[in-house]
Amino acid sequence: MSAAAFLGSCALLLPAAQAQASAPRHHDDAPVVYAHRGASGYAPENTLAAVDAADDLGIAWVENDVQFSKDGVLVVVHDTDLARTTDVEQLFPGRTSYAVKDFTAAEIARLDAGSWFGQEFAGARIPTLTQYLRKVERNHQKLLLEIKSPEIYPGIEKETLRILREEGWLDRDHVKNKLVIQSFGADSVKKVHQLRPDVVTGFLGNPAVADLPAYAKFTDQINPYFSAATADYVAAVHRLKGAHGKKLRVNTWTVNDAASAAAVDAAGVDGIITNFPDVVREATR
Repeated sequence: MSAAAFLGSCALLLPAAQAQASAPRHHDDAPVVYAHRGASGYAPENTLAAVDAADDLGIAWVENDVQFSKDGVLVVVHDTDLARTTDVEQLFPGRTSYAVKDFTAAEIARLDAGSWFGQEFAGARIPTLTQYLRKVERNHQKLLLEIKSPEIYPGIEKETLRILREEGWLDRDHVKNKLVIQSFGADSVKKVHQLRPDVVTGFLGNPAVADLPAYAKFTDQINPYFSAATADYVAAVHRLKGAHGKKLRVNTWTVNDAASAAAVDAAGVDGIITNFPDVVREATR
């Protein structure tokens, strides 16, 4: 799927008042671009192919989602159900559930996670977190890791950190420069912060301004949906220091067209999460 085709059919636009904001900053503090589920506009999401697609575009940061398999293996997939992005219904017909948590890692490893996106990706697999980390490391990239639906996966924070440590991602260099762990679950973000206070964390959502000081105690980033990333909200977040004593940052999602990228850039966000990282990068230079 080309960027032009996608943008022509379903560009994400901000409200008119915000879309008319001033031009992008065009200086050295342009927002960091994060490849959402890898460069998922060009390759099937959360696959190793999407990581490589981001690398081919020169994008340093990739975002991914992690969940537990039935037998407790961490796998990289977004939906809690496997049907949308794999051939699970064909390979395992008649199952009463197609939830990730109801399939073993060996069963998940058999699934085709690429054909739905394009035949050139037929046979792409859902990677384990270990496989994903090794690919990102080989590419010399950085990782924004989302703990997906932690409410249905007890212990996922501890196991995620164990795998990260096992793969060398909790050494000083990775923790300082190459890793952020985020979640929509505030309790999950708190748990990560409690277990590894040195790790940078992000909360996905837009808490009320009055509640931001409470979040600042355990997170370093407030990462809202793009329509909530107004200049006033970003400024309110930036007025506070996060868990590591630095200014709270704002990474917004999911921005897939130049106009929206320019608008959130003008609002002052620190990072933009996107399926089309090249489009956003060009719009915010």
